[in-house]
Amino acid sequence: MNQELKQTDHRPYPLPSSPWVMTQTWDELLFMHYPIPTEELQKHIPPELELDTYDGTGWIGLVPFEMNQVRVHGLPKVPYAHSFLELNVRTYVTYKGKPGVYFFTLDANHKLAVKAARTLFSLPYVHADMKMKKANGMIDYKSERTHRGYPEASFHVSYRPTSPVFTATKGSIEDWLTARYCLWTTKGNTVYRGDIHHLPWDLQQAEAEIKINKLAPFLPELYFDTEPLLLYSKSIRAYVWMLERVE
Repeated sequence: MNQELKQTDHRPYPLPSSPWVMTQTWDELLFMHYPIPTEELQKHIPPELELDTYDGTGWIGLVPFEMNQVRVHGLPKVPYAHSFLELNVRTYVTYKGKPGVYFFTLDANHKLAVKAARTLFSLPYVHADMKMKKANGMIDYKSERTHRGYPEASFHVSYRPTSPVFTATKGSIEDWLTARYCLWTTKGNTVYRGDIHHLPWDLQQAEAEIKINKLAPFLPELYFDTEPLLLYSKSIRAYVWMLERVE
């Protein structure tokens, strides 16, 4: 067993008994979070799921990063789709008391990866034109959605870490927003869980210049006029399990 899979004390529940199917490395990741009234967010998640809140407030996360080293269990790097950019719009939910992530969209700039993820994981992956550049200590990240059937969405942010690396304190807002070890999704009225595992996040405080932020057109723009809570992580490796139907 990989050493990372032996380190589980930080998890709120055990690893799945089934084998993992894929590993991924998430690099140059920015957590960009905005508080959203619960009554506003609840309207946009499936009724089978319950919105998770921190001190009574819901949160939406915009998460740009670079996906690297995508590998299927027992196989080498996935041909032609082992490295691409990804940009998630997410919130936090529970099902039967188990906390996880709910994705509104997952933009990526690799058509094959988008098609494979939509087919295998039934997640709302959409194609976008995306670029990431690094210069003078800043990461410049641009995205323009091109996927047919989805609302237009644009994003352009420059960001950098501003603090030493730290591990979030249990119970803190930083821990609550980032320490999530499954996703929840639905097909019709059926609920599915997708488990993941990784070591505790190496986080840093961050700053960002937000040039364009139109990723969540289903929410009023006024909610994005406030300063977001920003966290950065240089790199983390994740293990991914197939979706499992939950009774």
